[in-house]
Amino acid sequence: MITYPIMIGMLSQTLITLVDTAFLGRLGEIELGAASMSGIYYYFYTTLAWGFAIGVQIIIARRFGEKNYNRISIVMQHGLIFILLFGGLLFVVISSFSDMLMSNFVASKDIYRVSMEFIEHRKFGIFFASINFLFRSFYIGISNTKSITYTTIAMTIVNVVFDAMLIFGSPFNAPMGVAGAAIASVMAEITATIFFIAYTTITKPVEIRLFRKFKFESELMRRILSLSLPTIGQKFLSYGAWLAFFLIIEKIGERALAVTMLCRSVYMLIGIPAFAFAATANTLTSRLIGENSINMVRHTLLKIWKFGSLCILLPGAIVTIFPEYCLMIYTDSPELIQASVPILYLAAITQLSMCAGLIYFECVSGSGNTAHALILEGMVLVGYLFLAWFFAIKIEAGVFWVWTSEIFYGVLCFVFCFTYVYKYNWGTKKI
Repeated sequence: MITYPIMIGMLSQTLITLVDTAFLGRLGEIELGAASMSGIYYYFYTTLAWGFAIGVQIIIARRFGEKNYNRISIVMQHGLIFILLFGGLLFVVISSFSDMLMSNFVASKDIYRVSMEFIEHRKFGIFFASINFLFRSFYIGISNTKSITYTTIAMTIVNVVFDAMLIFGSPFNAPMGVAGAAIASVMAEITATIFFIAYTTITKPVEIRLFRKFKFESELMRRILSLSLPTIGQKFLSYGAWLAFFLIIEKIGERALAVTMLCRSVYMLIGIPAFAFAATANTLTSRLIGENSINMVRHTLLKIWKFGSLCILLPGAIVTIFPEYCLMIYTDSPELIQASVPILYLAAITQLSMCAGLIYFECVSGSGNTAHALILEGMVLVGYLFLAWFFAIKIEAGVFWVWTSEIFYGVLCFVFCFTYVYKYNWGTKKI
């Protein structure tokens, strides 16, 4: 019951990418590659806010397990104050440094030009994306996740409608191309923020009152930041490495990047259960520790792993049996489809290893040992990026072999985190 709405929530960001890719794939390989590259660049910044939200989620789940409900409102208030300031900082960074970063790291001038057009409009969504991550973490932490389902439906409808109107034009406006896709995504994020605030104000889950008199507690903020800073660092490393992965592939060529972006959309769709069950592992670990049921955590993880793997098998099988039909959602180019099919087979296999790795990684994080989770992630990413660089640049093996580094990441993350959970005294950290 916890995981299903989380899966729907995870689907929200994936659906924005899926819809954008489906529309932009009809414009051309340059537009597809550039919008996807700049989308990942933008998503890198939003995941820093996600890292903070995970720290808040761990504390909320712990207080919920302790049945200390009156503290949840106070934790959420402090989280909102910080996330607004943090969102402003991220907006300044994107506005000030994107041109320099993209011009230095993107080889193709055409991809650079279209990427900057996308970023100039997309950056305005960073405030709303940051707030949305915090609200999702709150509802996951208290296991009241219906709002995530409703929000996802609203976001998807808004994104599809505005994508159709703005990218190709309508009786009310001229075609805007990639800029239209960026604006549509921002509109979807604004919709989600409005819905979360209205829903929370009306329903008052666990008697939360966000707009009561705020009293700053320096010790509480210190505890939130002590948990959140390592998770922010972990997201910085994780999604920074993912961005580097695509920059490495961009060096191979525009076709390789377009193929990778198509496969990425399908890959993320297959992987929704993995991310959802991992988020479940995070909140249940923290809650069980709060209930003094540490001995149940390992058994719970095995059940989560089993169900997560089963949920991945169905979409993975569909992609494996009908790869061409899946890719036709995004493009009508026979050459792109043919080049993407082998990687799509690999992506379906990769998500099984990724599911195991993410679930056990989120257990480490959910226990409150976020600094240890950061160290484990850093060790895995070193090997991941080296392997991607080796295949792409050193021996020029092609984009298929670069994608094998994703399997390496999942397996190594699982081995490190599984060993940590079963060998280390990790469940006693106070938060």
